[in-house]
Amino acid sequence: MNRCAIIVLVAWLAGCARFDPQPISPAHNAAQLEQRRLDDAGLREFLERTVPNELETWPPKAWDFKTLTLAAYYFHPSLAVARAQWSAAQAGVRTAGGRPNPTLNLSPGYDFSAANGLSPWIAFFSVDIPVETAGKRGRRIAKAEHLSESARLNTVTVAWQVRSHVRGSLLDFTLADGRAALLENQIRVQEQIVNLLEQRLAVGAISLPELTVARIGLNKTRIDLSDARSKRADARARLAEAVGMGDRALADVRLSPEFEEDSADQLTSAEARRIGLQGRSDILSALAEYAAAEAELQVQIAKQYPDVHLSPGYQYDQGDNKWSLGVTFELPVLNQNQGPIAEARARRVESATRFTELQARVIGEIDRAGAAYGAAREQTAATDALMAAAQQQERSAEAQLKAGAADPLDRLTIQLELGVAALAQLDGRTKLRQSIGALEDALQRPIDAAREAGSMATLINTVQNPPGRADK
Repeated sequence: MNRCAIIVLVAWLAGCARFDPQPISPAHNAAQLEQRRLDDAGLREFLERTVPNELETWPPKAWDFKTLTLAAYYFHPSLAVARAQWSAAQAGVRTAGGRPNPTLNLSPGYDFSAANGLSPWIAFFSVDIPVETAGKRGRRIAKAEHLSESARLNTVTVAWQVRSHVRGSLLDFTLADGRAALLENQIRVQEQIVNLLEQRLAVGAISLPELTVARIGLNKTRIDLSDARSKRADARARLAEAVGMGDRALADVRLSPEFEEDSADQLTSAEARRIGLQGRSDILSALAEYAAAEAELQVQIAKQYPDVHLSPGYQYDQGDNKWSLGVTFELPVLNQNQGPIAEARARRVESATRFTELQARVIGEIDRAGAAYGAAREQTAATDALMAAAQQQERSAEAQLKAGAADPLDRLTIQLELGVAALAQLDGRTKLRQSIGALEDALQRPIDAAREAGSMATLINTVQNPPGRADK
């Protein structure tokens, strides 16, 4: 008997979990974050597995929107948080499925009036075996599974947010970088104009106010250039943050401004709107939360029915073996769990209203994005026409200058106007790309869903099941 008890005790201790301390060092953690680079070997493995046969060189000569988004999926801490929350929700399913342990009650007694020759000690023990009724365990599991599904879908929502931040920051950088290049060219043209006017002022061909206006315009362009360079540096820093690394990691990296130039008309269709309103990950997550609220209500309703406790017992009383079987259950006389049921009903109503609120917000996002896309297309068409007219005017001025029928100042002025048209065209194209991105985010659907469906599924799977990292 003692040997069996020892074996049971050893097996029980072997199955117990041990505490594994994992202290966090702020200095060490910060150093690991600062050391992140785009030439990371783990990132290369991640890219080769996610987009095989698309990496011609390592590291890539230029990092575009797609590769930067993949890097963000690999590095960004918000995805790690979402995955950790999903892992905790999955553990909650295991917790919900746990069965209550039986309890052992030892109650030794002593008989002071025991007859001679008989032991005065009375050995008694009983076992309490709880039995859940009304399907409470199954409903708890259902609730936990719905919450786990909601947490899983939240990882997809976070992935879209990361993608959106990368695109927005890269667009801001592309706009600022393009403006800086165009303004530098504007300054060169304006400097030539100022030099030409200074020469004419020296010979009395023009008045001082004409030169002053040109100088003011030159200084204003220099201020605009300084502002564009500042915005470019800020956008690069925000892009590094969106990827999940420090600004220095992008200091020597060439960024590609290439974006999809396809029409996004398919994203404005009624079918795309329907898919967005019914298939967005945050909408599906809210549905899972509502299902969890319903399961919680079912749990509370089931708790109206008391659990049963079976209590078999044994007593050795001065040579007599006595067995007993007890049955215990709560009498639902004074309380039928009305309070928790009312709370669960209210939480279900709250969950339903939150879902309706979310769908209303999504409708607004889709409508705003569609309107912005339509306006951006019109603006882009206007700026393209303006640019074409300015280019035609420049070609005409060049021809007249070669024929000796135009003044060099006229040609420089036209070049200046061409630069203004190029800046307007850059702004228009950037707004168009931003509106396309807003449509993609509002619908959670890539601009070319048919072409990217497989890759998006791969990305989502990779986001939810990431490879190991050295700094994890």
